[in-house]
Amino acid sequence: MSIRRDKDRLRPVGSFAKLRIPVLQADGVVAGPASISAPAAVGVATLLTRQVLRDGEVVILILKPSRWMVALSSLRFIAAVLIAAFAGYLNNPRLTHVYVEAASLAVIARLAWATLQWMGRLYVLTDQRIVRIGGVWTAEIFECPLRRVARTRMLPSLREKLVRSGSIEIMPQDESAPCAIWQTIRRPKEVQEQIQQAIRRAKQGCGW
Repeated sequence: MSIRRDKDRLRPVGSFAKLRIPVLQADGVVAGPASISAPAAVGVATLLTRQVLRDGEVVILILKPSRWMVALSSLRFIAAVLIAAFAGYLNNPRLTHVYVEAASLAVIARLAWATLQWMGRLYVLTDQRIVRIGGVWTAEIFECPLRRVARTRMLPSLREKLVRSGSIEIMPQDESAPCAIWQTIRRPKEVQEQIQQAIRRAKQGCGW
C-alpha cells in the first residue's frame, strides 16, 4: 500500500510503550484510555496509525465516521439513478425489468464503494497534531500540527442532523494548505470541543 502525505514527512514510531489510545465503542466514540496493545475493532486503518504516530506522541482521540456515512454519501447518486430509471420507464415501459436491474446494480456498486471508503477512514487527534486517514486503494494522510490550525467549524447539514451526526472542518493557518473534514461523526459538538481544547493547550505549550 502506498501512502500519500499532504504535509511533512511522517516518521515511524519507535516505541509504543508510553502511548495510550482510547478504546472505541461501537459508534466510534471514545470510551476511555487503554494500552495500545488492547484490541480496537477499527480495521486496517488502526494498523496504519502505528506508522503515523511519532515516538512519545500522546493520542487524545481516535474514531471512525458513523456508519450513516455510507448512506449519506450515496444519496445523490442513488437519486440520480432512480430518476434515470424512471425516465427510461416512461420512455419505454416494456423494458422496465432492464431499468430495474441496471438501477439495482448501480446502487449496490455505489454502496459497496462507499463502504470501502468508510472502512479506510480514520480520524486521530494527538497532543501535537490532527490527522485524517482515508482512501481505498491508496492511503491518503492529512496532518496538521495543532499550533498551525487556524480554526475549526461545524459544517451545517440537514441530512447529518437527522441521524444525529455532523462534520467538522479543520482549516490550517497556511491558506495554501488543504483543509480537512472529519465527516459524519457522532456527537460532533463534543468532538469539536476536544479538538479546540487540544489546540489551545498546544498553542499555550501545555502538556497532557
